Order: sequence, then C-alpha cells, then structure tokens
Amino acid sequence: MTETQVTWLTQESHDRLKNELDQLIANRPVIAAEINERREEGDLKENGGYHAAREEQGQQEARIRQLQELLNSAKVGEAPTQSGVALPGSVVKVYYDGDESDTETFLIATREEGARDAKLEVYSPNSPLGGALLEAKVGDTREYNLPNGSTMKVTLLSAEPYHS
Repeated sequence: MTETQVTWLTQESHDRLKNELDQLIANRPVIAAEINERREEGDLKENGGYHAAREEQGQQEARIRQLQELLNSAKVGEAPTQSGVALPGSVVKVYYDGDESDTETFLIATREEGARDAKLEVYSPNSPLGGALLEAKVGDTREYNLPNGSTMKVTLLSAEPYHS
C-alpha cells in the first residue's frame, strides 16, 4: 500500500485548484460531444479531428485525476507566521557545503502554491532538499541525498513566511 503524501496549500490556492477541477469536470460533456461529432465524420484511422479530441480528453482526465489526488491529500491552512524555522510555506535562504557565497532563496511548497510568483524557485516539502530542511532552525545544517547518490550539506540562513 502506498502512503499518500500530505500537500500544504493556502485557502486561496485550494480554492483556485478546486475551481479548475470544477471547470474541467463541467467540460466533460463538451469533449464527449466533440468526440461523437468527429466519430461521425467517417474513417477513424485517418480522422485527425477525432484523434485530437480523444487526446484532449485524455489530457483533461489526467489533470482531473491529478487535481483530485492533490486536493484530497491537501492540508489547507495559512502560511506559517513564525520566522526562523523552515516550514511548508516558508521562503528560505540557504547555503551549500559550507560555502556561504553559494546561497539560494526559494519557497518550500508545492508547484501549485508557488505558481503565482515566477521569480521564486519552489521546492516541494517532499523533495530531498525540501524534506531535509523541514523544521530546521536558522543556523542548522542538514544533509540530503542528490540524484547521483552522493550527499550535500545545506545550512539554513533565514526562513520567513511567504506572502504572495
């Protein structure tokens, strides 16, 4: 059995994603009607409109499943209010492997949560880096696994609540 990971979302993001889901579900009959129209045009092997409509339907159904899973596992709440601790919804500044000149600032959140601010990189709390930093306090050094199997140390310089 797989364990469902909880996703942190603000109420605003939850509402935006729920609205998108509702629109996609409401659009199902439109896509089904288009597929039926295209099917009646004749030979399905060479019917580009039919295949395009089926592909669009597949993409929409995949997005519906993704949104349903995300919203079902979401923990809705406000961004953290405390500074100095890395939590989902925090903007953190870190440095890597003891090199204080190698800093990076990013948001610990889901891509959907961070989608409003294109200037800010987003790391999931479920990612190796995001997960390693969770609950870290300013000055803490944590270690996380890189895709190549090696590890890297990261030190938290600051953590502030995210404000969109």
